[in-house]
Amino acid sequence: MKLAATLCLCAAGLTAQTMPKNPIVATSQAVYAIAKGDVLKSMDKIPDAVWSYKPTPDVRTVGQLFAHIADGQYEFCGPVKGESVDKGVEKTAKTKAEITAAVKDAFGYCDAIYAKMTDADAAVMVKFFNMNSTKVGLLDFNTAHVMEHYGNLVTYMRMKGIVPPSSESQK
Repeated sequence: MKLAATLCLCAAGLTAQTMPKNPIVATSQAVYAIAKGDVLKSMDKIPDAVWSYKPTPDVRTVGQLFAHIADGQYEFCGPVKGESVDKGVEKTAKTKAEITAAVKDAFGYCDAIYAKMTDADAAVMVKFFNMNSTKVGLLDFNTAHVMEHYGNLVTYMRMKGIVPPSSESQK
């Protein structure tokens, strides 16, 4: 947790020092990139045999968590783009290969939205679950959602003796 907080502060600090054209979006995107990187590295680290693992019967499997993260990218980033997208990855993708491809595509969807966003666009209000949010607020909500489920994955990895990507440098 300390590492994630340090990385977030460093990302924000580096963003502020380089004075990007759109510092609000760049800061949000930098934190999102940390979450995305942790998830993508986790997919590579977790062996195929562990994708069906779940510590108790009432929680998602490793594969279902990744698929849920993929679905979330569309759910949160879609309204920022003015779309309602439901890929149903968690319901349809079953294998590691299918889920991995879906997660990469989903992150690509949000990446494209970030790439076109300006700070002025970031302040535009959108509806999400009958709430009003700025576009950047919704993108930040997406990052929080990714990190919430990365936290689940960290627990699963630890239970299987796998060092999570965010802890690798602390070995």
